[in-house]
Amino acid sequence: MPVRKPVPLSTSRARQIWLHAQRLDVPSPFGDGAPAALAAIEHLGYVQIDTINVIERCHHHILFTRIPGYRRAHLQRAQTVDKTVFEYWTHALAYVPVRDFRFFVPEMQRHRKEPHRWFARNGEMEYRRVLRLIRDQGPLSIRDIDDDVLVEKDHPWASRKPSKAALQLGFYNGVLTIGERSGMLKTYELTTRHYGWDKLPRPATKKQVLSYMLDRALRAQGIVSLDSIQHTHARFRPELKALIEARVKQKTLLPVVLEGAGKLAHWAKPEAMDVAAEPEHELVHILSPFDPLIIQRKRLSLFFGYDHLFEAYVPKNKRKLGYFALPVLVGDEIVAALDLKTDRAAGKLLIRSWTWVGSGNAAAHQAAIEEELGRFERFQLAE
Repeated sequence: MPVRKPVPLSTSRARQIWLHAQRLDVPSPFGDGAPAALAAIEHLGYVQIDTINVIERCHHHILFTRIPGYRRAHLQRAQTVDKTVFEYWTHALAYVPVRDFRFFVPEMQRHRKEPHRWFARNGEMEYRRVLRLIRDQGPLSIRDIDDDVLVEKDHPWASRKPSKAALQLGFYNGVLTIGERSGMLKTYELTTRHYGWDKLPRPATKKQVLSYMLDRALRAQGIVSLDSIQHTHARFRPELKALIEARVKQKTLLPVVLEGAGKLAHWAKPEAMDVAAEPEHELVHILSPFDPLIIQRKRLSLFFGYDHLFEAYVPKNKRKLGYFALPVLVGDEIVAALDLKTDRAAGKLLIRSWTWVGSGNAAAHQAAIEEELGRFERFQLAE
């Protein structure tokens, strides 16, 4: 069988394909109301959770970017009432559709089998005590457990309560799930009881997990590389490469030579190449630094020619864009980075710095960005 010839692709065309896959090229791609939040998470595959609250936390921000009428209560309903999304680790803690739960069960099983340093240090007794409390009393948060014998922290982000580590262990093992979240306060419940299951879903096979990872990336990215499929780690890299090569032979994937990518190989579905050459609207999006379009910095630089700097942990005198700069996407270009802070007490959104990047210029874009800032401020301050 002849080897399929790679398709050459300009970065401008690649941007359009990726923006379409991210659903950032149309005004309201998922509709409105609570069902839209689930539709967005199902399409993207997962939505990252983060603790920083300078402006709205990133999981709400990411959904607001794609759902004009989004409200925080929509995600709360999906997690706690409808029980259609759950929290688990992807490349970071994230909201994931419950329909995909079985693809995470093998990882949960791996956590159960492998020795855990906390478990080895504290023993089985504390873990079982916390599980018994939840089994007998119902869902509990760390604040509800007040009989801990406090210990010294072994990490700046750790807790003096041993029960916190026990809750986390149960979470990663799949025995516990986060049934509700209020800000960053998590309420844990037995996974099976929360979802009304007799037992966890049957675990996906390794082959099924690989297909899931590849299909999730193709759906949300349009054009993929091995790096983009497995962001931050390469545990399944050889197996994913073999799966991609098999699909290329089956003609369900095209090899792509992306302008400026050098030897970094990319692939896309044939139908992904049919995206309209120009977006229907030149939309303005103020993006979270944890948005799926932004979080993979090398990919962002390759596709958009923009190197985003996340400077929350950089000394103030060394920052270039600001503490919590948000990239601004206009059409298919990133034209600015805004360092914003929501002053909830004063009821306004503060612009701490405004940096034009790329081909961004005030005459062409400032009015449209300021209009979007008004909408963003109303979302930030809404209850």
